[in-house]
Parts: sequence; structure tokens; C-alpha cells
Amino acid sequence: MNTADEREALIEACCSAHRPRTPHAELRFHPAWHDLDAAGRAEAADAAYALRKLEAALDAEGLSSTARAVLGVIEARDRA
Repeated sequence: MNTADEREALIEACCSAHRPRTPHAELRFHPAWHDLDAAGRAEAADAAYALRKLEAALDAEGLSSTARAVLGVIEARDRA
């Protein structure tokens, strides 16, 4: 069981656009995701969704950090 502060930190970590990758560049869930219970994962998903909407609203092209990360991967593969 996580304390309230630990739970908040796990949710915040899940909200970042960073996702770990395997040596073959496959994306994985953020490790913090696995340390949350079902209610915590739902809260993290809701918070991430709200953050992505805010990011997109502030971006000149209307893109979130996740969208930019995905586009970066696609562009890197196209250059390879």
C-alpha cells in the first residue's frame, strides 16, 4: 500500500510523456503504472488526458508532448 505522497508521485510519473523502451525500441508502460492499484491507474489516465489537452492548447501546432514524442519516433524511423 502506498502513502498518499507516494501515490501522488506515482500518478505524476505516469503522466509524463516518457515511456521506457526495450533494446528494440518497443515502448513499455511507465514502471510507476505497475505500482498503482486500479483506482490509481484510472486517476493517472484521467490526469494524463487532462494534461495532454492543456499541452495541446498551449502548443502553436496544437500538439501534446505525447504527440511530439510519437512524431519524433516516426521521423527518426523515416530517416533511418
